[in-house]
Amino acid sequence: MRWPRKHTFGLWPKNRRNNGIPQGQGQSTVSTIYDPNCEEKEKYTAQDGDDYYSQAQAIEMDVASKYSKPKEAHWLLRRIYFLSWISLYDRERAFADLIAGITLGLTIIPQSIAYAALAGLSSEYGLYSAFIGSIIYVFFGTIPQVSIGPTSLMAILTLQFCADKPVQVVIVLAFLAGLVELAMGVFQLGFIVSFIPAPVTKAFTSGTAVIVVFAQIKNLLGVRVKGFPSFGEFFTNIRPSDAAMGISCMVVLLSLRLLSQVKFSQDTAVTRRLKKILWYISISRNALVVFFTGLLVFLWVKKSSMEAVPFALSSKVSSAMPTIKLPPFAFEYQNRTYVFTDILHELGSGIIVVPIVAVLANVAIAKAFVKDGNLDASQEMLTLGLCNIAGSFFSAMPTCGAFTRSAVSQASGVRTPMAGIYTGLIVLSALSILTPYFQYIPKASLSAVLIAAVIFMIDLAPVKELWQTNKKDFFSWVGSFIICLVAGVELGLLFGIILSMVFILLRLGNPKIEVALKKHESSYYVHVVPRTDVYYTGVDSLRSELRSACSLYHNDFPVVLDCSRFMQFDATFSEMLIAVAKEMASNDVLLILQNMSLKVQQMLPVISNVRFCQEDSQLFSHLQTEKEREVTAELEEKL
Repeated sequence: MRWPRKHTFGLWPKNRRNNGIPQGQGQSTVSTIYDPNCEEKEKYTAQDGDDYYSQAQAIEMDVASKYSKPKEAHWLLRRIYFLSWISLYDRERAFADLIAGITLGLTIIPQSIAYAALAGLSSEYGLYSAFIGSIIYVFFGTIPQVSIGPTSLMAILTLQFCADKPVQVVIVLAFLAGLVELAMGVFQLGFIVSFIPAPVTKAFTSGTAVIVVFAQIKNLLGVRVKGFPSFGEFFTNIRPSDAAMGISCMVVLLSLRLLSQVKFSQDTAVTRRLKKILWYISISRNALVVFFTGLLVFLWVKKSSMEAVPFALSSKVSSAMPTIKLPPFAFEYQNRTYVFTDILHELGSGIIVVPIVAVLANVAIAKAFVKDGNLDASQEMLTLGLCNIAGSFFSAMPTCGAFTRSAVSQASGVRTPMAGIYTGLIVLSALSILTPYFQYIPKASLSAVLIAAVIFMIDLAPVKELWQTNKKDFFSWVGSFIICLVAGVELGLLFGIILSMVFILLRLGNPKIEVALKKHESSYYVHVVPRTDVYYTGVDSLRSELRSACSLYHNDFPVVLDCSRFMQFDATFSEMLIAVAKEMASNDVLLILQNMSLKVQQMLPVISNVRFCQEDSQLFSHLQTEKEREVTAELEEKL
């Protein structure tokens, strides 16, 4: 039988190969002669292999002893994150957090009222969510800029799953979403959101923003027709007073938004102070619009009556102070008794979709603002879960982080999560003092706040770029966007996830493999190089490429297979390589496995026509040996 040796190369470290050692001593190439009757363990042990590994381990331990990882904080400090920074809290940080908390409070109050309206709820439910989310995040949150509260995503999903249902169902949804988020944090299931690629996330966000705009356009223009009216019916039912209010608010909001971008030709103390004032006015634009439109209606009512007001107004709130109580797992509504199983049936897939979307949004925001890139995603999921669970005890709707509010916190100079305490107190003050005045807020102004907030989330820029660079991502974006608009946001997101997983499976089953005929000196060889990772699912595709390569070149040249992209080498790989090697042996073809670790080599039996190598020099040595063998064989045939 030819080729009675199995060669294992590269056992000595590179820095010892030419370190004054004469050639022939301390060889870097060790060949092992195999005895068919020896033990299986000995069959795969290279000469001096044990000595090498013990020496290498000693060297590694000696070097590693000079370095050490930072000591990991106690688990209590990592989970109750408040304890890790409160001892360093000083007056400077407190003042910075006070300013940021007040600024954020002025932003979150009108947003919460508007998002509650978008979800089909009265104003206080949005404020409940803002209050408890801000407080809980102080103790467990890790990113100072993150602001937990109602968002357009959560509002539209709440509307999707709880439309025309009792408000108790919304509260239970917040509790169940919190449980799922908590479980995802405990079991470290954050990797699930990794299956949602960026194009699908952008499509989902853009689709949700478009839905919000279309959902609010009727209130913006005062159209009071239920369902989806025709164009003629829609324009016929526009109320001029509401339309004037809504459009005016939109113009004011968009104009005030531009104030933060004003630049002065000179940089002086006065211009810096003026720029700061303009910035504060810009970020307070939602509160200013809601306040002044509500004040206008209030004065109108004082001079005449509520019936004389020409605008559609928000619903009246009788009592809005939060009270702690268990989520309503059983209740009566319109002569029907709902038990927990009925609520689960009403919510359906929302129990899973809402928390996954919340985690996706929250982790994305946390990644955008984390300082050192070291994000504890599990802790963020735990915190989000606690916020929603605690919120359900205060009758809150589902919540998560909002990028716009986080950007406001960042620009306000927030230093620690303590800013949430001040934000929560401001929201609580609004609940206790301003509740009777919520009924004076025009619906058109709230719709203008919502539309102005989400319209910039509509991002169509990726379409052209994806079409030119990646057709798969293009179809993922377009499909998810269209399905979000037509069938609902949860189905759009599900479509994007499934399509992405299909693409992943196709890629795993069909790895990209490059086959080329190469030459070294006078020796030719077929070089087979996987350009993507090869798992067991792609073994059949690799086998086909090897067979095709041998057939193409009529079994005239050795085959070199680069194994560096083999992932999770197992019995499937082993069986394929054995089968291919035997086929090549029958055709007198040498198979050289390049960049295969010694541990993996030990999984293969001794095969007469198989060689192993790590570096090109070792590969060329094999090719030279094979060339000499062929020449010798030809001479023997002639003789």
